[in-house]
Amino acid sequence: MNDERPGQNIYLNALNSITIFGPKRISALLMHYGSAEAAWEAPPLEVASVLDLRIHADRLKKERAKIDPHQRWDRLRELNINTVSADSPDYPGLLKELHYPPPLLYYRGSLHLIDRPAVAIVGSRRCTFYGREVAQRLASELIANGVSIISGMALGIDTAAHRGALDNNGYTAAVLGCGVDQCYPPQNADLMDSIVARGVVLSEFPAGTAPVSVNFPRRNRIISGLSLGTVVVEATAKSGALITASYALEQNREVFAVPGNVGSPYSTGSHRLIKEGARLVESAADILEELNLYALQEEQITIDSFTTGFSDEEKKLLNEIPYQPMHIDNIIQLSGFTAAEVSTMLLSLELKKVICQTPGKYFSRI
Repeated sequence: MNDERPGQNIYLNALNSITIFGPKRISALLMHYGSAEAAWEAPPLEVASVLDLRIHADRLKKERAKIDPHQRWDRLRELNINTVSADSPDYPGLLKELHYPPPLLYYRGSLHLIDRPAVAIVGSRRCTFYGREVAQRLASELIANGVSIISGMALGIDTAAHRGALDNNGYTAAVLGCGVDQCYPPQNADLMDSIVARGVVLSEFPAGTAPVSVNFPRRNRIISGLSLGTVVVEATAKSGALITASYALEQNREVFAVPGNVGSPYSTGSHRLIKEGARLVESAADILEELNLYALQEEQITIDSFTTGFSDEEKKLLNEIPYQPMHIDNIIQLSGFTAAEVSTMLLSLELKKVICQTPGKYFSRI
């Protein structure tokens, strides 16, 4: 539900709709004027002077003239968008620890479990089968131990993490780089509906905000800010997931990274984090141990267990196939299976998207 003091949020929403205002400037206005309403009603030139933004006074005046706080608030109600302010007891506790937390959060779904111990799982939009399976597996194992999952609802690793939580009846929060009235990416409309129904979708951006690139670093700050630690599953050298990890370090939170194929560009960023001191993750137990959360109740499941559902023979054969191309004759020799058995299993593994074939009957792990 919305905060019990909607009057404050009406004007916080209006202030948040001014494009040159962010958490730091709105915080300064609240300290100077004592309330969001008083800050909104103050003369634009005076506000510009308080914020040392005199050169933007005309822009501030024009933007404010186009905003009716009550109409904006009514629009939120029409869209069934809830809000919570930073001084509310319902505001996420970990976010309050940030320098200049968002003064107002917009959300759809429920915040009732937002203060449960949570871990962020992030990574590249373009990812491998291995990366998706690892993200989903880690999410499901963390959920089994009472840990919530935070991510950004992007394609690839984020989607797999949310799915891992939802498929195991867990609580997950998706942080958007746009208004919560929009679904980005649009391909994740069904996923967004599922998260709203069983978790929460939230943003610091007001309704109607488009998913433009400058918003995503701010989105990443919230992802790490809601979490005790951030796990990077797969990341290229310039992946946005590395920005999330950087924020986690600034926020004095833990950073974890999953090792991958040394020849894969999707693991370059993850491996760099490990070199720089991130905790290497082989199982959910590594995360739980580092965060001093209770250990796995069931048998620890490592990353190699992503082959659940494969036959024992397929698992054995897969263990003999490297990430660099190997000729089928060498695979047959190493595996101990007949040529016919190997051919049948290689086709099955290709269909399951864990290996690929290159010209000349060479095969490699994905």
